[in-house]
Amino acid sequence: MKMAGKTIAKDTPLAEITLRRYERPTNLKDRELVRKLCLSVGLLQPGDSRDVIVDILHVLVDGKKEKKELSSEDIIKLVVEERKKHKLSLLGIAPSNIRRQLKRLKDLFLIESTANKYRIAEFEDLNMIFEEKIEKFYLKSIVDRVKDYFEALK
Repeated sequence: MKMAGKTIAKDTPLAEITLRRYERPTNLKDRELVRKLCLSVGLLQPGDSRDVIVDILHVLVDGKKEKKELSSEDIIKLVVEERKKHKLSLLGIAPSNIRRQLKRLKDLFLIESTANKYRIAEFEDLNMIFEEKIEKFYLKSIVDRVKDYFEALK
């Protein structure tokens, strides 16, 4: 960005997270529950029809039940089955997009990969992952830095 002949560095955050509050998850099941979780943690934007991340997380959550690690090819196959089952378009299932969505899930500490296979982090309960890795670590580090800025403005 240029201002009056000067170049200003682009402000790139070191970390960011979006959190949204929705109604309690009563009467939500399977895909719709995963969809609301994705909306709640900013993995999906409200009104976004490109929601393949919901199916990716859903198949990984299902894999966790059987302690199953999935390759990206397995994930694509299962996502296609999920989307067909729910009569959804098959947009967004290109391998490059699936890898990008997996990276977003990894960046949020929800999943991990070993030997090109993916799983919910340590097959742990998602609530525990949120508390330990997001709430106590990631979110705390962001809040602490924001406080540094408030403190600097005293």
